[in-house]
Amino acid sequence: MSTEAVDMSTQVLVSGRTAALTPGVPTIPMAHVDKPEKFGGADFKRWQQKMMFYLTTLNLAGCLTEEAPDVAENETDIQKKNADYLCKNYILNALKDSLYSVYNEAKSAKELWESLDRKYKIEGAGSKKFIVGRFLDYVMLDTRSVTAQFQELQVLINEIKVEGMLLSEAFLVAAVIHKLPETWKEFKSYLMFKNKEMTLEALFFKLNVEEKTGQETKVPKPPTWPRLTSWSMVSPRRQRNRRPNG
Repeated sequence: MSTEAVDMSTQVLVSGRTAALTPGVPTIPMAHVDKPEKFGGADFKRWQQKMMFYLTTLNLAGCLTEEAPDVAENETDIQKKNADYLCKNYILNALKDSLYSVYNEAKSAKELWESLDRKYKIEGAGSKKFIVGRFLDYVMLDTRSVTAQFQELQVLINEIKVEGMLLSEAFLVAAVIHKLPETWKEFKSYLMFKNKEMTLEALFFKLNVEEKTGQETKVPKPPTWPRLTSWSMVSPRRQRNRRPNG
């Protein structure tokens, strides 16, 4: 960690408030700086990013890349060891109990951070294949709203993008069209043979309009009853007994 990271004369600005650093004690966040949720093994990349930001507000992020000295020979070394101790325990306290017990023996913040990174980035590589598999295996059903199913596919697409796998918009649009259920066969053919390329947003709009139009045509219209005249309102028996005028 650089000496600038523990420079006690520095002041940090957190949401408009300036906090002076106390000698030997790194910056502590204001109450409104949210702590990351406890990590239990899922969504490591998101938790890691939040944790990095949180440690940065504490002026402790430098401890993740540089080991503290084993022996404190001067004031700077003491400050580094104190910062490393705090950083390591902030990370540990952001783990669920099951993981806290596993990683509690780490000797430094850097060792702890790198152990988590190695473990869960490898598993993250497997989760990429899992997310792609869920997208490829997704089957749209006739019994459910097409637009609702489109939105579920959109969630999977966003997860794929978050994992750093970039797919062209044209590919994703074609993939979603291909998944349309059998009852959408004609509309599917219409979309497949359109020359103009669409975005996912435009495709959703078209599907939404088509689905609403189809729902309106299926709504049964109320029966049209014959208009009752004064003569038709007379009972059949009275009609037979009644003589026409003239």
